[in-house]
Amino acid sequence: MSSIKQQYTAQGFVIVPDLIPPADLPALTAACARATAKTRSGAWPHRRTVGRQFPPFDDATGPDSWGVQHVMHPALGERAFVRWYTSDRLIAAVRELLGCEERELQMELFNLLINPEAHDFALRWHRDDVKEDATEDEERAALGVWTHGVQWNTALYKDSCLYVVPRSHREPRTDGQRAHSSTQAPPDDPMDMPGAVQVTLQPGETVFYNSNILHCASYSSAAPRATLHACVGDTRGGSARARNVLQHGLLWMKDDARFREGLREDGNERGLAMLGALVGMQEGISGEVGYSQSN
Repeated sequence: MSSIKQQYTAQGFVIVPDLIPPADLPALTAACARATAKTRSGAWPHRRTVGRQFPPFDDATGPDSWGVQHVMHPALGERAFVRWYTSDRLIAAVRELLGCEERELQMELFNLLINPEAHDFALRWHRDDVKEDATEDEERAALGVWTHGVQWNTALYKDSCLYVVPRSHREPRTDGQRAHSSTQAPPDDPMDMPGAVQVTLQPGETVFYNSNILHCASYSSAAPRATLHACVGDTRGGSARARNVLQHGLLWMKDDARFREGLREDGNERGLAMLGALVGMQEGISGEVGYSQSN
């Protein structure tokens, strides 16, 4: 087992440097700047707004944003995001952490996390697909199946927003941890959580993490942020990740022919196969998937 796989399995997260090839960094940085400007001007409506922590985001109003949704959407016009999401370096790391074959990879989310312009903002302690009031037995059951995908943050600027509780991806919360994560309120001080550590990324570093690790985030309006925030699934998990992924509104990946055409024009066979896996999961779900959390 590789060193990054060992740490990821044991701790629930691992930091990996240099996944963005130096030649690709200027294009990604410029794409982030354009996407951020469009979002802040109102030209791009798919955003995460200050005051709303979890999906649904698109029905939210507010003057300030902390995230840009759907950065691979053809209407945004930034193919650099798609190319990096399916790049050799990134996919090699994802496969190593998931222990899967390339044919088992599933396209999922790709968003951009940015600093709010005028409002500091925080997310409460949570697991992405486990309710804050889940019982110990419900938590244990959810954690037991949450191995068929990996999430990551890649920083283009120094980023110290993320806090995690190492090893909490494997165990239900202790009484002390439950006391700090059973409400809708963000923490006054994330380090009050028993076992918490702050994750600091230097530019170009990536933290991969199990998104059901206990984690939160704190955003400063004073610090520039452009952090690529995405996940890839493993089809061996079937529909286990459907709610966590589809609650973000990914029908455009299936319905907008321009997205598939763009992959074809780029000769991106890997992206086409990953998209096919996502569409297969979408079509296998009947009814509403609902939401993992409430705001």
